[in-house]
Amino acid sequence: MTAPSDPSTADGAEYPIRVIIEAVAEHEGVDVTAIEPPAYEPLYAVVDPEALDALFRSDPSTELSLSFEYAGYDITVSGNGRVDVTDPSTGETAVGRFRE
Repeated sequence: MTAPSDPSTADGAEYPIRVIIEAVAEHEGVDVTAIEPPAYEPLYAVVDPEALDALFRSDPSTELSLSFEYAGYDITVSGNGRVDVTDPSTGETAVGRFRE
């Protein structure tokens, strides 16, 4: 289970998984390519990236949301396209979007 190699969909929107990795990289102050083992636990060990992408790409409901923890951050993915990656030690949140 890996994130799709193309960072965007046919309609130009990004995959939620890509936005999560970008926001974690922003918090960490590293390039997105650094968010990989062995320095970071694989995201698929926490959540199925393909299922997450399919769930949020197929249902644009603003009421749908999923929260989980990854790499020490609190992640919330919302059906309206917003991804919040919060550092619980500082309360700082990086916000990304996979849908306009």
